[in-house]
Amino acid sequence: MLIVTAIAASALGLLYVRLSLNVIGFRRKHGVSVGDGGHEDLLRAIRSQGNLAEYAPIALLLVACLELNQTPMWITSILAASFVVGRLLHPIGMKSADSPLQPRLRGMQLTLLSLLALCIANLVVVGWSVFIL
Repeated sequence: MLIVTAIAASALGLLYVRLSLNVIGFRRKHGVSVGDGGHEDLLRAIRSQGNLAEYAPIALLLVACLELNQTPMWITSILAASFVVGRLLHPIGMKSADSPLQPRLRGMQLTLLSLLALCIANLVVVGWSVFIL
């Protein structure tokens, strides 16, 4: 069973729905059906949603691989949670031009570090099983 993957995917799915609702709200507010119509708040909402859609699939695939290769759940959980927290911080920093860069920056740092750690963990687990066992 892919418990950690299911929890992470659910959390990211809920975040994606929330970000999608933000985009829909700004589209209605500005009467824009395609693109951003030159509205910065809509552009920020679109990019927050798109950014999640770009990063989440590879992270979830890597988390699932760890679980399928029987990596200890605590390792998989920490890495998945780090990714989810990074993805939560990013749109907070993207909300408005007045928002400090810090949450967005920290969110991207945590996202990229957790992705890197997920890659390394998968390589270690696979390498361990192929070369040691």
